[in-house]
Amino acid sequence: MHEVRTLDPTRHSDWDKFVQAHPFGWICHLSAWKNIVEQSFDHIRGKYLVLVNDQTGAIEAGLPIFHVKSWITGKRLVSVPFASLCDPLATTKEQMHMLLAEALNEMKKAKADHIEIRTLHNFEVLRNGKMQETGHFFHHYLPLADTPEKLMKKFHRTCVRQRITRALKSELGVRIGDKEADMRAFYQLYMTTRKRLGLPTQPYRFFHNLHKTLLEQGQVELLLAQTENQTIAGLILLKFKNRVSAEFLASDDTFKSVSPNHYLFWQAIQRSYNEGYASFDFGRTATTNEPLLDFKRRWGTQVVTLKHFYFPAGNSASQMSDQSPGYRLMRRVCYKAPDFMQGILGNFCYRHLG
Repeated sequence: MHEVRTLDPTRHSDWDKFVQAHPFGWICHLSAWKNIVEQSFDHIRGKYLVLVNDQTGAIEAGLPIFHVKSWITGKRLVSVPFASLCDPLATTKEQMHMLLAEALNEMKKAKADHIEIRTLHNFEVLRNGKMQETGHFFHHYLPLADTPEKLMKKFHRTCVRQRITRALKSELGVRIGDKEADMRAFYQLYMTTRKRLGLPTQPYRFFHNLHKTLLEQGQVELLLAQTENQTIAGLILLKFKNRVSAEFLASDDTFKSVSPNHYLFWQAIQRSYNEGYASFDFGRTATTNEPLLDFKRRWGTQVVTLKHFYFPAGNSASQMSDQSPGYRLMRRVCYKAPDFMQGILGNFCYRHLG
């Protein structure tokens, strides 16, 4: 016999052990991610559903769900907020059916408009004819079975290899940012980068909590590119099990000629291989973002479509599209707003996202 229960992962070490052992377990499933999200965003609170074996008490499946409340975008349940890569931790459709039934009860009790579940590999367990399936994002990754030298031969000659060579000849340096001042230096670059792209900036407290919570466990790493003691670019990596994921990139555009972004990615790939990781992820990309898709393809990456599922089926999926009117308006405002407004805009926008 099995029973679905609600569990607070911050009080039960069994949950993190289960995530560590599950083939689809990722850093966003950990109790630490719940702490990071809830400490950073007042409008989001998490509840974890687990399928427990009544005889042994062992967790056999799990689904983190988060209540996201907004007076603009409405109430919804999300698994998992601000996670670019995610999967329900269920291995059979029967397990997923039991977890989803309880999740739908939670949706009704919370009077939420819909539930959204994001997947990377484990989408088959959600295909039941009742969930709306979308594919607005791609995931690019680079298997690290070959040495970096062999991998480099697969990179685009002019758009990647030559840029790496240019950066190396420019004598850029790289160092690990492990102090609060390092994260603040990254964040200043990140705000400038997001404005250049016409995107809102996550509140600084999110990066602070991410760094503070995961640094000691070696699950986050901040790489900083420097020239003459000036920080000109930064890359935040998440590390868990056999995978490294490049999550946040920022750079000073006035140094574009020395290719600091390519330099950081090359440094990160080499470090990941040397540390024994099996895969280097380039994160998710909207299917309509051709410039970013081209950048990632040129590294010899493999690509899969990220499936997102919604219940009930309907226009809730349009929130995921970067072609929606609201998304286009947000980009125009962020692009044209003066620098001093970037923090205010970011706080406002992320008060309604998740």
